[in-house]
Amino acid sequence: MGLTSNKVLVLAVVLALVLFLSTVWLWPRLAQQSWRAVSGRVVLLLGTQLTLFGSVGLAVNQAFGFYASWADLFGQETGQGVVVDHTAGGNSPVHVVATSKVIGASSTLPQVAGQVQKVDIIGRTTHLAAPAYVYLPPEYFQPTNSARKFPVSVILTGYPGTAEALVNKLHYPSTALQLAKAGKMQPMILVMLRPTVAPPRDTECVDVPGGPQTETFFAKDLRAAVTAQYRADKTPASWGIVGDSTGGYCALKIAMHHPASYAAAAGLSPYYKAPIDPTTGDLFRGDTNLQNRANLFWTLKHLAAPETSLLVTSSRVGEHNYKDTLKFIKSVQATNVTRISSIILPSGGHNFNTWRREIPPMLQWLSQRLVAH
Repeated sequence: MGLTSNKVLVLAVVLALVLFLSTVWLWPRLAQQSWRAVSGRVVLLLGTQLTLFGSVGLAVNQAFGFYASWADLFGQETGQGVVVDHTAGGNSPVHVVATSKVIGASSTLPQVAGQVQKVDIIGRTTHLAAPAYVYLPPEYFQPTNSARKFPVSVILTGYPGTAEALVNKLHYPSTALQLAKAGKMQPMILVMLRPTVAPPRDTECVDVPGGPQTETFFAKDLRAAVTAQYRADKTPASWGIVGDSTGGYCALKIAMHHPASYAAAAGLSPYYKAPIDPTTGDLFRGDTNLQNRANLFWTLKHLAAPETSLLVTSSRVGEHNYKDTLKFIKSVQATNVTRISSIILPSGGHNFNTWRREIPPMLQWLSQRLVAH
């Protein structure tokens, strides 16, 4: 029986109930001071608590889709996804705080293994500030490439998320380094940060009326800051944006709204409409047009189709966005302008293990669509 099976949940609940009733019924018999009675009490109490916590864990997992299978739960799902192409034809705004080697790299020399920089980024027009990590490939430091400009990929976490997780848990720098060394992707700069630039509020990458101008920060200020600090190509054809969960929604939306800023976007387990809940507050302030634009299905139906390439991911079992993702693919195909690709796994929950399986093929797809001049 699968991890998300209702039978497993019912079995766990029944077992917890049986152990609870057994504890109540047998407790008088175990009220002695002998080692057997004490051991019996310990076993009953421990068993009841374990089955109770297990039942709660199974129920929470079903509600939020963290893990899709037992293999997913124990990290045994390691097969990578496969991309399916659906296409028919003054003061620096970046302050470097610290530098470090790429995790898993055999050398500490930047010209051999690249470098990860911890930075603070300031938006000159939005006045928003965001901590981030920047990965610079080995080629960036090699004398023969001193005049070379590099493509850039912006990488966004989910909400609330941490930028560190993109480095330490999802392994973007080490994956990019390995793929480039194997000739499977071109060297590129990775800018890794949270979509939450006005914490603790979840702005869903919206320009909130009278509030944080998050969409403008990612569409304009971030690009300007990176090109001012690094040898990054300024042309839209050299820029991509990707993310998981909330970050995936943000990436797709920003690329669709600003094709003059990003040539490609990938959403790992994204959703397609900005939610309104206690973490977001009132994002639109009664502006119906702004609310509509935050719905990607509405955008595809009512606005001019953007010249950009998109990739979306989901799982047939374990992801709640599966049906919406299939709908989104069809909606993009209907435009005959925007290009769409997908990675659909047989199973995988809304978690790091699933995204680690999707990141290598996604980065290869992205590399093929970005051009450095």
